[in-house]
Amino acid sequence: MERCPWAQSGNQLMQDYHDEEWGKPLYGDQQLFRLLSLELMQAGLSWQTVLNKRNHFNHSFENFSIYKVSQFDEDKIAELMENADIIRNKQKIIAIIANAQAIIRMNQDGQSFDSFLWEFVANKPINNLWRHAEDVPAETDISKKLSKELKKLGFKFVGPKIIYSLMQSMGMVDDHITLCKFKTK
Repeated sequence: MERCPWAQSGNQLMQDYHDEEWGKPLYGDQQLFRLLSLELMQAGLSWQTVLNKRNHFNHSFENFSIYKVSQFDEDKIAELMENADIIRNKQKIIAIIANAQAIIRMNQDGQSFDSFLWEFVANKPINNLWRHAEDVPAETDISKKLSKELKKLGFKFVGPKIIYSLMQSMGMVDDHITLCKFKTK
């Protein structure tokens, strides 16, 4: 079966993620908060590492309940820093908490995180036609603009590369290569 090269490692978790999740449109503040949190945890590491720990992240971060995570305090941060089942990076943990708080502020102002993100592509996924994996960019003008706007809202650890990775994984852009069986036609 033809897949994007990064999913052809023979690793079942990566193949399943590619086939069933990556690039498929995802909606909902809760789901997108979870995905953003995992994407920022992945920064500087491999996605395989995050996939291997995803169930532990879900448990440790209260299934990424935006409200619950927004209430995490120094004691909870210390507890997470002792948890060998997750990626123990204090800056990333603090960023996840700050991002939950930012989403709550957005909601209090009558805006959803979901609609905010999707407005950057006019609520319609961009279907890129990359022939080779090396053609796929790490960031785009849209991810740069979205990154700046998120930072203005108080989001942390949301540089343009992390945001483009989020855009790919949540289906704002379809970056499956053209020969991939999972490419939107």
